[in-house]
This record gives sequence, C-alpha cells and structure tokens, in this order.
Amino acid sequence: MTQSELKEFLDEKVELYNNPNFIESDPIQIPHLYSLKEDIEIAGFLAATIAWGNRKMIINNAKKMMDLMGNAPYDFVMNHSEAQLEALENFVHRTFNGQDFVGFVKGLQHIYQNHNGLEAVFSKENPTMQHTISEFKQLFFEIPHLARTEKHISDPLNGSAAKRINMYLRWMVRKDNKGVDLGIWNSISPALLSCPLDVHSGNVARKLELLTRKQNDAKALAELDENLRKLDPNDPVKYDFALFGLGVFEGF
Repeated sequence: MTQSELKEFLDEKVELYNNPNFIESDPIQIPHLYSLKEDIEIAGFLAATIAWGNRKMIINNAKKMMDLMGNAPYDFVMNHSEAQLEALENFVHRTFNGQDFVGFVKGLQHIYQNHNGLEAVFSKENPTMQHTISEFKQLFFEIPHLARTEKHISDPLNGSAAKRINMYLRWMVRKDNKGVDLGIWNSISPALLSCPLDVHSGNVARKLELLTRKQNDAKALAELDENLRKLDPNDPVKYDFALFGLGVFEGF
C-alpha cells in the first residue's frame, strides 16, 4: 500500500470503530458513568490502571472499584475515612490488590491536594508526553507507599510503552465528536498523544509496516508515533481505534 492508500484504509477503520457502539465492550464506559470532571478523570484513571487481561473482567472489576467508592470517586478520594479504606482491602484484579487500591486512593488525594489535580500534572511542559508520564509517576509516589504498588504505573523513560496511561490520556484529551473519547482536558493538544501500544495494535501495526521493532516497548512506541503522525499530525492516536479494531474485532 502507498502512504495515501494506507491513510485511506485506516481512516475508514477509524470511522467504523470510533462510535458509541465501541463503548459497551470497552473500559472507557467507566468514566462515561459520571458528569463531574474530577469523577470522570479519577474513574478513568482507575479503570485504565487495571485495563489488562480479559475485557469483561476489567469492566466488572472497574465497576466494583466504583461501588467500593460509593460511586462518587472524587468525594471518596478527598474525604475517605480509615474504615472506608479498609473496605477496599479485599479488592483484587490480577496483580493489583486491595493494598494497591488504597495506595492509589492516597496517591490521587496527594495529586489533588498538592499538585492541583490530574490535568494540571499532565499539562506540565516537558520534551514529550512520555517525560510527563514519568514525572507524574514520581509525584504520585512522593508520599509513603508500598514498593509493590509502583509497578502499576509504567515509566516510559525506563523503556515501557506505558499502554494504559497513554490510553487514559487519549480518553481525557482527545475530542472525537463521536461520544467515545471524553476530551475533558483542554490544556493538552491531541497532537502530543501517543498510541496505546499493546499486543493487538502492535501486531496490526507490523503487518501494515507502521512498526518494525519486535518488542512492544518505548522504542517501538516512538517508531509507531512517528509513522502515525505522518498520517495525521493533529490527531495521531485516532488510529488506535483502527489498529485495535482490526486486531480484536477482525483478527487482521
């Protein structure tokens, strides 16, 4: 395929999958449950954090997280009691357990109390969004925490593709006018975003010659980003819908 043919093919797939029907089978439905900005961003952050494995299980467990927070995530983060935190300790999603959940609630409270909230932290000027993610991780874990909990936030500067946080940023930043991505953060340009790179999107990207690197790591992400920006410099991560849809729904 020529570059223009590839762009046309992928643009068609974006149109096919970037629509409200996508929501019912995707963890993005969790932040869609809320209308308050802080509820949306916290619900999205927690849902994205556990977004690995079986999608049905991810969605069920993310709903369980919201139930444990009284379906008012921002109020819970800011005003929880010790007894309410103890109630989280039986939660488990794969290797993310109740202690990690408690650590994340405290980390989020720290971000809102001391760093003006999630959008403010991710809006900081850095050479790339991947540097910003790395800085976010440092700020999130400034307070006392269990060492085990750190593994649940990826650091792109340590070679990770940081799929889950890049997906979260797509949800918060990208204004898709289709009712899927929420686009509630106005201080970050979608042009700065990176594609959430996972097994499905990586395999499809290789078949389409958008990616040559074999591992799904930070270097692969940089290569994929560069090629997607050639197709649409203003909204490169819209192609996540095409790559994911082709991989998951079409077995491409």
